[in-house]
Amino acid sequence: MGAHLRDNRPKSRLVALSSAGALVTATLIAGAMSAPAASADSRHGRDREAVGAEIAAARAAKAGIDWRDCPADWGLEKPIQCGWVSVPLDYSKPDGKQIELAVDRIGNTGTPKERQGALLYNPGGPGGSGLRFPRRVTTKSAVWANVAKAYDFVGFDPRGVGHSAPISCIDPQEFVKAPKADPVPDTEADKTAQRKLAREYAEGCAERSGTMLPHMTTPNTARDLDVIRAALGERKLNYLGVSYGTYLGAVYGTLFPGHLRRMVVDSVVNPSKRNIWYQANLDQDVAFESRWKDWQDWVAANDAAFHLGTTRAAVQAKWLELRATAKKHPLGGVVGPAELISFFQSAPYYDSSWVPVASVFSKYVAGDTQALIDAAAPDMADKAGNAGAENSNAVYTAVECADAKWPTSWSRWDRDNTRLHRDHPFMTWANAWMNLPCATWPAKQQTPVEVGTHRGLPQVLIVQSTRDAATPYAGAVELHKRFKGSRLITERDAGSHGVTGLVNPCINDRVDAYLLGGKLDSADVTCAPHATPKP
Repeated sequence: MGAHLRDNRPKSRLVALSSAGALVTATLIAGAMSAPAASADSRHGRDREAVGAEIAAARAAKAGIDWRDCPADWGLEKPIQCGWVSVPLDYSKPDGKQIELAVDRIGNTGTPKERQGALLYNPGGPGGSGLRFPRRVTTKSAVWANVAKAYDFVGFDPRGVGHSAPISCIDPQEFVKAPKADPVPDTEADKTAQRKLAREYAEGCAERSGTMLPHMTTPNTARDLDVIRAALGERKLNYLGVSYGTYLGAVYGTLFPGHLRRMVVDSVVNPSKRNIWYQANLDQDVAFESRWKDWQDWVAANDAAFHLGTTRAAVQAKWLELRATAKKHPLGGVVGPAELISFFQSAPYYDSSWVPVASVFSKYVAGDTQALIDAAAPDMADKAGNAGAENSNAVYTAVECADAKWPTSWSRWDRDNTRLHRDHPFMTWANAWMNLPCATWPAKQQTPVEVGTHRGLPQVLIVQSTRDAATPYAGAVELHKRFKGSRLITERDAGSHGVTGLVNPCINDRVDAYLLGGKLDSADVTCAPHATPKP
């Protein structure tokens, strides 16, 4: 979604668009065939894709994965191993063009007897790489230590991402160039300029990555997930998805219910067809405003540390003053309002950013402008990082634009975002410009999958905080309704995006019990919030 649904996103990404142009054996085949029949209106195409997915999974099961030490420049230390899985670009043509997906793994830390298979992970985005997931073992993450005894941790770059046939829409150095135009328009001319940039960005995606665009969908990534499962030699998938990774999991569970063993989804995208993706982004703007205010209340309560004001209103006044200053004269010539939003939005996103963001803001108000420039300005010398940020943005745009039909009428975009901005100004226009390429998208836009329960679907564990900004709480409630027998763990009065990685025994113990023993509470559970950050 507009604020890039993942748990380790690059800071410079959100408002970039404001001037960016955001089976071989019968058993395996029978298992793949357990996917439900497609709806009548798209049965022919979907049936061909289902058969294509079976064929690709059969090949992958036979081929396996040739595990090797990871390339030195991937930043993945031993004993993590890397490999490749081949998938069709177009599942309706399984013998056509193939693309290679990068995968990595680390073996379970317990005994062979304790091993329960592979746990696959997706961090969200769309556009996020999962390759760092095995590092939770090498860096000895305490939260995941018990699960690591039982499972190999497996990550992958989804199609179009990173090392998996990466796509691009604009020159990376151009993409990060700053300062960008203020996302909040003052005049009709400002809106016209942003519309032109969005159209040019969409055209750039077609020019640089046109053959990939029609196939950059969540259902195709779900099919890829099933091919990876087969390549790993796993009869059933164990899956952990965060943020957009929850929608990927919801679609996988709908298309391949009989191939799923256990699934944890954390910080949930509302999977309703009506929500994907235009409405999802509007809802996000409202939730970000609420969490932004939570952060300001916390800053005001800790005025002794930050000296930014003793009330939310006082903190907001300093934010508006900073914004106005940077609009008139970009800090260091490179940090304007767009760059400020990119930096400050990490506070409503993650509690782990509350102290760092407030500290930099505090230094600025005390006269240290350089700290804010260092934190918010793009690093033009970091060519690899900039290429990664551009690729991430390209995949985000390509998937959201391809998954669903978007409004093409500018008057609707203008009306909806003007109305929302009045009461939710922090993110609304930045989010709108980031998604606007979808209004003039140069490739076919699909109809979203009707997420729901089909024969064979196991019980799914859903985890969500009530004040999440990026994926509002209603999404978890909706998926809970659609996946019969699922359990919902609610973290009340909390809003950090990505709950399962935080220290909260009420949640951590239940995730362990489910992944290790398949145990769920007899009813939904509400947990007290994790510890609030301290300055």
